[in-house]
Amino acid sequence: MTRRKHRSGPVHATSYDRLGTPGEACRRGGALALRPSDLDPDQCLILLREKGETVRWQPVSPTLMARLVQHGRERHAVPDGQLLRYADGRPITSRRYDHLWTRIGRHLPWVGTQQVSMHWIRHTTLTWVERNFGYAVARAYAGHTDSGGDTGATSTYVRASLSEVAAALAALTGEPHPLVTTEGW
Repeated sequence: MTRRKHRSGPVHATSYDRLGTPGEACRRGGALALRPSDLDPDQCLILLREKGETVRWQPVSPTLMARLVQHGRERHAVPDGQLLRYADGRPITSRRYDHLWTRIGRHLPWVGTQQVSMHWIRHTTLTWVERNFGYAVARAYAGHTDSGGDTGATSTYVRASLSEVAAALAALTGEPHPLVTTEGW
C-alpha cells in the first residue's frame, strides 16, 4: 500500500479513494453501505444499496474488485459490516469520504480548480456512457429507477441488461469484464 504523509495523518492509497471513480459511478451512500458480503469477485459485481431503498447489482472492473477484496481483508471488515474502513479498522464516515477530494486537491491543484468531487465524476462518467452506449445503458449504469420524473414513453420500453452495463464499464476502464460475451450483448 502506498502511503503519503499528510498533516492529518497518513493518506492511504486504498480502494475507497477509487470507488465511484470513472467506471463505477456509484453514489456515496452506496459506497459507504458496501459490505464484504456484497462483493461477487467471480462476476465482478457489487451489490449497492442506494437512495430510495434501491438495491442493485453494479459491474466493477477486475482491478477495483481485487482492491475492494484486499481492502476488506487488510482492514478486518466482517462479512456483514461496513467494507470501507480506516487503517485501524474503524468504518469510515461520509465526512471522511467527502474530504478525500479536498485532500487530493492539495496534491493536484486542478482538482480544486475544476471542483472535482465524487458527484462530478459520477456525472462525467454517466455522460460518457450515454454518449457511447445510449440512454438505456446510462440509466441502468446510474441505477436510476422508473419512478419519478418525466422520462418519456420511450423509457417504458427501453431497458439495458447487466451485460450491457458491464460492456460500457469494460470500454471505459479498458479492462475485460466476465459478464461481457465475445458475441456482444
